[in-house]
Amino acid sequence: MSAPAPLRAQLRAGLAQLRGAAPDAGLIETLGAYVELLRRWNRAYSLVGPRALADIVPRHILDSLSLSPFLPAAGCVLDLGTGAGLPGIPLALAHPERPFVLLDRSRKKTRFVRQVALELGMD
Repeated sequence: MSAPAPLRAQLRAGLAQLRGAAPDAGLIETLGAYVELLRRWNRAYSLVGPRALADIVPRHILDSLSLSPFLPAAGCVLDLGTGAGLPGIPLALAHPERPFVLLDRSRKKTRFVRQVALELGMD
């Protein structure tokens, strides 16, 4: 699943500003695919509010990735109450070398997170 060009451009600009360097094209594609899945599933599952969906890149994706410097040096990262996979999925995509565990008590949300992991090839 390829992300639309405007979404890729928004991710590229935001990641460059956040990281201070040119972002990896693969990360932009996988984050874009995640956003597209979130938009598609949100119609039926109401994972995020309509206002939040309109500002998904700056409000959720980049905010999630802003936590990167604060991750522990080693070990597993737990995202408890992950909801729509935020901040866990963007962080896991940006740090594929790290193990992440995403938990939520809502079955519809864990169903979405499992589908994202399956479609994006995540463990």
